[in-house]
Amino acid sequence: MSFETISLAVDHRGVATLTLNRPEKHNSLSATMISELTEVAAQLAEDDTVRVVVLTGAGASFCAGGDLGWMREQFEADRETRMTEARKLAMMLQSLNELPKPLIGRVQGQAFGGGIGMMSVCDTVIAVDSAKFGLTEVRLGLIPATISPYVLARMGEGKARRVFMSARLFGAEEARDLDLVAKVVSEADLDAAIEKEIKPYLSAAPAAVAASKALARSLGPEITEEIIDDTIRRLAETWETPEAREGISAFFEKRKANWVGS
Repeated sequence: MSFETISLAVDHRGVATLTLNRPEKHNSLSATMISELTEVAAQLAEDDTVRVVVLTGAGASFCAGGDLGWMREQFEADRETRMTEARKLAMMLQSLNELPKPLIGRVQGQAFGGGIGMMSVCDTVIAVDSAKFGLTEVRLGLIPATISPYVLARMGEGKARRVFMSARLFGAEEARDLDLVAKVVSEADLDAAIEKEIKPYLSAAPAAVAASKALARSLGPEITEEIIDDTIRRLAETWETPEAREGISAFFEKRKANWVGS
């Protein structure tokens, strides 16, 4: 199966490497990528030969958030269309979050907005020490709505509130303190650290691993259909505010929004 925005390779051990493959766009999330990730998650879930999945990004970054073209389409769309597109993103994140395989995040470069959402559905994340992170939606007058159930489940409310609504950027050490990242390594040591994370799963019973992951999810914070629907509604309402119109207009016009101090 061939893809336009992602790639998938499975080695002889059953280790699948799922790569976000838009390096020229810092692997930003387009409508096509969201669709392809949903499709490949279903494929991986059903493939009994796959033991472990590594999620990574090609090129300089892991995932820089939403694609600019996709965002422009949302800016010009009506409420129903925005909610439909938000639901597609939500279902993609849910499919990765519920993947019955260990999902290991391999993170370099930038991980902003939706990139942090992608990290939050991984079972563990290893990042290079030079990586940069941020929940930057409020700079545009928006909110990190669709990714929020997964981000809050990963960080907990207290830690999330340190970065959830300030849009400030932070480094890998703080990401580890926030529980977004499990290990921070040098770029030279990244692949070895990923391999060390993979190895124990190859000696574990695959069905027991899947059942254990499902058990952990069932005992953690609930991410129900009602919660997902509420995040989509909140995002749709925020898109309609004067702040969102100003923030997104300012972004595309390459100027400061009117709330930014001199």
